Amino acid sequence: MAALLILVGALAACKEPAAEPPAETQNAATAEVESTCGNAGLLIASLSGAIDVHLDLQDRDLRCESMPRPNSEGVRLRFSSEVNGERLAIIIALPALEPELTGDGFDSNVTITVENSGRFFSTPNLDTCWSDIATNEPLPPRAGVFLVAGSLSCVGPLGEINGDAYVDVQNLRFSGIADWSAR
Repeated sequence: MAALLILVGALAACKEPAAEPPAETQNAATAEVESTCGNAGLLIASLSGAIDVHLDLQDRDLRCESMPRPNSEGVRLRFSSEVNGERLAIIIALPALEPELTGDGFDSNVTITVENSGRFFSTPNLDTCWSDIATNEPLPPRAGVFLVAGSLSCVGPLGEINGDAYVDVQNLRFSGIADWSAR
């Protein structure tokens, strides 16, 4: 009986080691996702009405983009993420914002889209929402790219462009990128 236990133990020790996953799988699992938000992305807000959700999105959850406004008047900050199985995008247009400028009360247009659904909600003009910008600083190594952070307030809801629904935006805080390099 003892000989049988020794034989079973020896056979168990001879089994093949577990196969390692392919190198591509190892690299994909350990590679960090590159930030599009300057490693400081943030979008926090409470939305109600046609879109009813509390957003608490951090850098790893967000895609941040930016574009100059027409005639190089300010910038548009775009934040997007998967929210409840849909791709939601929030665009904050800041016509008076310039590189390194901070302060309170920047007039803002806000648009919320549910991508691939045809649903758009937006402010009717510049006297509905404003942004307080706390941070607007260069984000090396790319020249012309800035980290912009602040909060947005609106006095009324955003109306649906092609319908009669609305979205009310409350307590919106953001941190993303502004790219002025293309102007």
